[in-house]
Order: sequence, then structure tokens, then C-alpha cells
Amino acid sequence: MSEKAPVTPYDDADVSKKGQVTRMFDKIAPYYDNLNRVLSLGIDVLWRKKAISLLKKESPKTILDIATGTADLAIEAARVIRPDKIIGMDISPNMLKIGEEKIIKRGLSDVIKLELGDSENLSYDTNSFDAVMAAFGVRNFENLEKGLSEMYRVLRPGGTIMVLEFSKPRHFPLKQLFNVYFKYILPVIGKVRSKDEKAYKYLYESVQVFPDYEDFIGILHKLGFTQSNYKVLSAGICTIYLARK
Repeated sequence: MSEKAPVTPYDDADVSKKGQVTRMFDKIAPYYDNLNRVLSLGIDVLWRKKAISLLKKESPKTILDIATGTADLAIEAARVIRPDKIIGMDISPNMLKIGEEKIIKRGLSDVIKLELGDSENLSYDTNSFDAVMAAFGVRNFENLEKGLSEMYRVLRPGGTIMVLEFSKPRHFPLKQLFNVYFKYILPVIGKVRSKDEKAYKYLYESVQVFPDYEDFIGILHKLGFTQSNYKVLSAGICTIYLARK
């Protein structure tokens, strides 16, 4: 049986998923934060707060924020955890530009450094960080296991990985409501607000194929992570995964 083609934002067979994701986020970057608040009814802010509150228990001093986007997760970590250093890395220059403006505005430039990079080919040394985290980013990896393996590599022994990602609600009626909203309503709002309907159509499709809950934990174990667990948020719309190296 042939391997299924990855879900991509655009129907462009000549451009890799990684290239299409970069193009998508560069295009919607000016609208990204406001759209997140509108589309999630502001709940995405609470999700990040909860994720960082769980990571705080590990007291990491050095943190790598994979697919940092406009740096919301990194900023929350700097505010709550108060580590010595956070590196936020992303493949989209336009997202990083907006993130940099937010960091400067909050006076966090001495703690957070943003860098352009590829999550599946990290430039950092092995065993470099006390914690590696990602919010709504690993779903966009071209090769999920390769990206997670890189997160494992740069994490120090005993360190913690934290992944915050969309998941599929399992129970009636939220499961049905979730599918209707994400599949039909969200792309229309995205088209009106960002002029890119396909970006938000991709969001639904990428969530549908993402290995969530026990399946994601299974992948973490396969790659060498231990003490893996997950916490379901908002009845399954979003999930926090934690594991150790």
C-alpha cells in the first residue's frame, strides 16, 4: 500500500509541505493573533496559561520554543517560569517579526531570543535545553517523528518536553459541533479576516489526521521519551502532552 500524501495548506504538488506551511504563515501573520482570539473565543490564551503552569513545576532554566510563531507561548513562559533563557524558533520570518515586536514591547529581549530555523533540522547542540515546548506547531511538521526526534536530541537528560496541540473531541455533542465549526464556519471567518480560506481549511484537515491522545503518547515512547502523560482541555478540543528524556 502506498504511503498517503501529507495534508498540506495548498494544492501545489511541486512545493513540499514545509514550503507550503512557511508560505501560509508568512501570508496570515498580520492577522494571526487576532484571528486566534476570535476563532477560539479567547480560550487559546487560557490553554497556553495552563500548559505553562504545568511546565513551571519542572523549573526549567533554559527553554526552546519550537514553532514559536508570534511568541505567545515564549512570552507566557518568561512571565510565569522566569527562566534564564528562552529561544523561540520558527520557519516563518513574518511571524517572527511580529513576535519580536511583542517581546520588545514587553521588555523581554534579555530573556527571549527569536531565531529563524527548521524544527526538523535543529541547529542546537545535543542536550542543550532543560525544556522543549511547542504550541500548535508539531501538527505542521512535514515529518512528525523527525521533528520530535530533534526535540528529544536537544533536550538534556531528565528534561521535559511539553506539546500543546489541537485534538479531536470524542463525545457527543461536542464532537459534532467541533467538526461543523472547524470544517465549515472557521474557513469562512478565516477567508473574510485573512483573505486565505485554505489556511483555515488546512487547520481542520491537519487536526483530523494528527495522532492525538494515546497515539501521540505511543510515538513519544517509540522515540525514547518516558513518563509520558496528557491532559485534555476543553472537553478534548486541545490537549497538553508532557514527557521526559
